[in-house]
Formats: sequence, structure tokens, C-alpha cells
Amino acid sequence: MNGEKVKHGALWTVFFSMISIAWVFPIFLVVMNSFKSKTYISANAFSFPTGDAFVGFDNYVRGIETTNFFASFGWTVLITVGSVVLILLCTSMCAWWIVRVNNWAAKALYTLFLFNMIVPFQMLMFTLSWLADRLGLNTPWGLCLVYLGFGAGLAVFIFTGVVKGIPESLEESAMIDGASVPRIFFQVVVPIMKPSIISVAILEAMWVWNDYLLPYLTLDLNKYKTISVAIQYLKGGYGSVDMGAMMGCLVLAIIPIILFYILCQKYIVKGVMAGAVKG
Repeated sequence: MNGEKVKHGALWTVFFSMISIAWVFPIFLVVMNSFKSKTYISANAFSFPTGDAFVGFDNYVRGIETTNFFASFGWTVLITVGSVVLILLCTSMCAWWIVRVNNWAAKALYTLFLFNMIVPFQMLMFTLSWLADRLGLNTPWGLCLVYLGFGAGLAVFIFTGVVKGIPESLEESAMIDGASVPRIFFQVVVPIMKPSIISVAILEAMWVWNDYLLPYLTLDLNKYKTISVAIQYLKGGYGSVDMGAMMGCLVLAIIPIILFYILCQKYIVKGVMAGAVKG
């Protein structure tokens, strides 16, 4: 029996190792090609950057200059941080209210949040673009509100499950000691929700940072561009693409979100499971 378990364990290890390689390989390919000239990228994308193919950091410099990368990077950081903070603050308080009030209005609101998770974005995108122009949402700050609307469903779903697992006696004790409602939430409830808050922050940040369609449809592109939108401007006329500069910009774009994920990944499974099991 022990021999069979070891054998099965080895097989699973090999299987998941192959899956991991399959996931990592595209990233490795982008990094490798970011150091090659665009001619060699088109000729053989799988070859290593050696000899005449190696151009050093020229692709990065050209990509930064062509796309005005640092300005786009700043807008992307602002939109991502603003959206995630807004989502976490509003949805955590909303989830707490839904669970603790638990009347017909709270249940109806929770149902609407669940419905928000299943509505296809394609049903809304043209109307959203029209409304964004007329309501003044075509700015980074307006886009944060748009992301709040689209990201609230998942966040409320996870947070309500977590709040259901928090004993009401803790909040009642704080209330007896004279704590106000905001103090109860921020000093009693939020610390218990910390793993789930971090996991939701990671999921929402990865979504907002990498998103292309919402900024493209919503923002005034003459003034604001996120990284994902700016990179598309490396495409020239008649289908020509500066692949070298694009690869360099892609590497610069994925580094921050990968570092953020690595630093916080231990909270993802713990936080999501806490919400899913109790919900």
C-alpha cells in the first residue's frame, strides 16, 4: 500500500509539474523575446537571444518612449489602488450589513450581487461606454466607480460567508463596552476578515491591472491610458507590430502584479475557502 501511495504521489507530482511548466512557459517566452530584435522574434520566436538576435534593453527603451509608459503606469497604479480600496471598503461593510440585518431587503440586495456575477459583460459594454461619456465617468476616478460595480458581486459573496462565521457575541461585547458601530466594524470585524480581505484584494487587483476592455471603452484615451491600452498603440499601419517593444512593455507590466501576488498568495486559498464554506 505504501509503495502504491508513493507511486501515485510521484505521478501526481509529475502531472502538476507539467501543468506548471505549461503555465509558466508563455511568460518565459515573453521575457526571452524581449531581448531579441523584432526580425528574429518573427523568424523564430522559440530561439534564445544570441548573436545578432540579442539587442539588450533596446526593446525596453523603445517601448517606454513610444508608449509614454511611465504615465500609463501611473494611471494604472492609481486606477488599480483606487478601485481595490473602494471595492474592499464598500463591499465589506455591505456584506456585514446584509448578514447582521438579514431581512427581506438585505436578502434581495444579496441576490442582486449574485446576479451581478453571472451577467455577461458583453450585454452592458456599449451602454456602459455611452453612459461613461455622459456621466463624466471617462476619467480614472470615474473608472474606479465602474470597477466597483463590476467587482462587487464576487467580493460580497466571499465577505458574507466570512461574516456568517464571526460570532455576534464579539460585537455585542464591544457594544456593551461603549464602542460605536464604525469602531465595532473596523476594530472587531475587519481584523477577523483580514485573510479574506487580502485574498479579495489580490483577485481584484490582478483583474483591474490586467484589464483592457473597460479602460478602452470608458476612459478618454486622449488624456488617459492604462498600460494594457498603451501597449496596443505599438501596432502600426497595415497590421505591422513592433514585437520587440511590445515584449519589453509586457515584461514591465507583469512584474508589479506578479510581485504583489507572490507576497500575498498564501492568503488566497485561506480567504476564499473561509467565504465559500460558510456561505
